[in-house]
Amino acid sequence: MSDLTLAFAGDVHFTGRTLALLDKPATAFGGISSTLADADLTIVNLETAVTGRGTPEPKRFHFRAPDTAYAALRSAGIDAASVANNHTLDYGQVGLLDTLSSAADAEYPIFGAGRNADEAYAPWITTVRGVRVAVLGMSQVAELSGSWKPTDTRPGVAMAFDGAKASAAVKAARARADLVIVFMHWGVEGSSCPSGQMKTFARRMARDGADIVLGTHAHTLLTDGWIGSTYVHYGLGNFLWYGNSHSTDSGVLKLTVRGSSVVRNEFLPATVSSSGQPVLVSGTAKKKIEDKLRVASRCTGLAAAPS
Repeated sequence: MSDLTLAFAGDVHFTGRTLALLDKPATAFGGISSTLADADLTIVNLETAVTGRGTPEPKRFHFRAPDTAYAALRSAGIDAASVANNHTLDYGQVGLLDTLSSAADAEYPIFGAGRNADEAYAPWITTVRGVRVAVLGMSQVAELSGSWKPTDTRPGVAMAFDGAKASAAVKAARARADLVIVFMHWGVEGSSCPSGQMKTFARRMARDGADIVLGTHAHTLLTDGWIGSTYVHYGLGNFLWYGNSHSTDSGVLKLTVRGSSVVRNEFLPATVSSSGQPVLVSGTAKKKIEDKLRVASRCTGLAAAPS
């Protein structure tokens, strides 16, 4: 098998200042698109319902975007997006079903939600340079999880809280793919340290056959390491973001994978600019983010190298 270069980045949505970026979908992500497109496979978290319909759910923040969001993702070199998060059902089941339908119409791969539980927990499977890759999305955000979880007859988001379903999904993906990636939505907002719940679930995913486990949600950067041979990154922060947040620190995670093993990991620091677009940084700004990540690495409980 050939070595693969994978790129991952954090939370993306098109609302507030970033909605206007969809006036020109081909340039919505700005100059960082070349970094994203440079990888063999690039994935982010799409933190929004793609719909113009539906009723707002009983929660504080509501995000939605027009279907030109998919054109913007594709133009930036982003190959697929997780929708297993706490905003995909912001406009109810109507909004989720619109999101699924518009992605299908755009022939754009999304994963982590579905019209029923089987669809929601199903991996997106693709072959890249001869390597069969399975990518699953799951949420570990408690808000409204009881009414947002999918059933045999109800659409929803794949939830990490159903441990049996989560394990079964990863084991099934392991049987079908050379490389298994779990893209999580997890963490404590504003905290650069993983919670005990995150650590426990990461160990479960590693045990069940995931090669890479990573995620978003905390709106600040966390960092990475290994559980045995499984590579884990606890949090990629915001990426294309509409307004104020816990941190403007961002970046692109680049992984080189040989077979099912991560043999090189590199984080390219960026900042969320005044346009909402992420911009790679250098010099003092880069060192400041790297220093924060060194401090954050002390609380991961992860090994510095695979074993």
